[in-house]
Amino acid sequence: MGVTDKVWGALTSMIKLEDKVNRQAEAMKIQQQKIEDLTGRVIRLEAQLELLTGAAMVRKLKGD
Repeated sequence: MGVTDKVWGALTSMIKLEDKVNRQAEAMKIQQQKIEDLTGRVIRLEAQLELLTGAAMVRKLKGD
């Protein structure tokens, strides 16, 4: 195996590694977006729960 083959092999490996890193970075962006969407949904659910709990407490205090 000559020097040229070793250099070519190294360049090929580096290109493959770069591709893997780019694909992983894209997958991480997608996962981060999903996490942010879920966080927003949880926040909305928490707000609804607080409102409903507060309304139930008011209703209970009024004696309905």
